[in-house]
Amino acid sequence: MRRAPSVNEIQYVPGVCNIGPAEVGRRRTLGWVGLMATVVLAVLLRWRDATRVWQLLVFIPAFLSASGFLQARFHFCTGYAARGVYNFGRPGQSRAVPDEHSKRVDRRLGNRILLYAVVIAAAAAALAAALG
Repeated sequence: MRRAPSVNEIQYVPGVCNIGPAEVGRRRTLGWVGLMATVVLAVLLRWRDATRVWQLLVFIPAFLSASGFLQARFHFCTGYAARGVYNFGRPGQSRAVPDEHSKRVDRRLGNRILLYAVVIAAAAAALAAALG
């Protein structure tokens, strides 16, 4: 897998980078908000002596957090990949990916990022259930 580009070399590269600095910042914010929600929910469920099954709800905010941080790290939006677009301008100003091969490559990385987020969130939920 290729490395994410530095700020000075940001441009659309299929399967490598499909968002610019503004969009990366939005994903990073999602990661932090999701992380805070994960911690708050885990503490609240533990405080309320929720059953282990309820502790698994930690998966939802943990998934949002992991997804946000991973997309920011990779400079790659999974939703944009699924829709076949990219954006290096202001949020909401996406452009169409030019060819089908590039769209397939983007979807492949987008799916991999989502899989990583699911694994991380499942581990967080399992930990919460084990500790609860």
